[in-house]
Amino acid sequence: MNLLMLNYEFPPIGGGAGQAHYNILKQFAAFNDLHIDVLTCQSQPGYTEESFASNITIHKVGIKKRSLQHWTKFEVLSWLHKSRPYYRQLIKNNYQLAHAFFGFPTGYLTYRTADQLPYLISLRGSDVPGNNPRFALDYKIMAPLFKRIWKNSAALTTPSVGLKDRALKFLPSSQIQVIPNGVDLKKFHPADQIRKTQTLDLLTVGRLSSSKRIDLLVAAMKIMAQLSKNITLTIAGDGAQKTSLQQYIAESDLTHVVKLIGSVPADKMPELYRQHHLYVSATATEGMSNAMLEALASGLPVITTPAEGTAELIPNSDWLIHTPTPESIAEKILGIIQNTRQIAMYRRAARSQAEKFNWYNTAKQYYNCYQNIIENN
Repeated sequence: MNLLMLNYEFPPIGGGAGQAHYNILKQFAAFNDLHIDVLTCQSQPGYTEESFASNITIHKVGIKKRSLQHWTKFEVLSWLHKSRPYYRQLIKNNYQLAHAFFGFPTGYLTYRTADQLPYLISLRGSDVPGNNPRFALDYKIMAPLFKRIWKNSAALTTPSVGLKDRALKFLPSSQIQVIPNGVDLKKFHPADQIRKTQTLDLLTVGRLSSSKRIDLLVAAMKIMAQLSKNITLTIAGDGAQKTSLQQYIAESDLTHVVKLIGSVPADKMPELYRQHHLYVSATATEGMSNAMLEALASGLPVITTPAEGTAELIPNSDWLIHTPTPESIAEKILGIIQNTRQIAMYRRAARSQAEKFNWYNTAKQYYNCYQNIIENN
């Protein structure tokens, strides 16, 4: 099976979709009947080819990026423009299917050649019109094009039921398969012993964007600090809100308990999870959070607001913060930490939940989807 995959995010660029793609490719490396070319991005201008595995080649089209985690609209359009001639050259190969991560910009490339090559789109989150204020105008302008891209695809997938529901509100006629993300259960595992410290150490991981609502977590920390609670928060990630968050933390006199550590290399992430006690999130929307899955696999209970993509992950309704306010977040955290036996039980439940997800099953579901599309075409 000859396959062309497209994703404008790929480690170290981007967030969860790039990480998911990387882990799926690690599984596909063992599928001997698959031969894959991947068209993606790099952070410096130019073009490079890299061998990912004996059956997988990565083609990187570069643009000058200011941030590895955050994309400006100009950068997205720049990559689309610069990648187009390489895509046109690649599809001269004998591919049977194209698989685009994101409906735009990558889905647009495959849509333009639908008469030559059938395509599958993996919708990931930001490419599905919804309530994200950052993209409100873009969604309004681009909606007719998005619908044409979706309608002409051979198949659509989402990583969660919540994102599928949002997609169906946008285009009710869509046929959408849910293929969840996985997690590396060997790489991410609980610490042999819970760290004994004088503080309760909270962790949140992700792009510093408005939809993540990190400011609510910081405000909750301010409430708990005023109550003289020995609680710390580590924020791992980068993005557009970095400067405003730094200012807010300083103005709130929280620099001693809230640490903004920026992006963390992938090989350092397992230990980062194991150094903390609870994972917290105030996210407004998710496709399906890789960070939450990694936290669960590491034995961290995930305390979060309800959002698309969290319903399949959270095994206990007691972990949910139903009102996204600093007061509710602080109340939930303080209620949980009062019972140490409960935390031990929650840690076991977290790991047990993560064990329901693995990257091989994700890859196998995509493989079966490819076969069905090719047979029907």
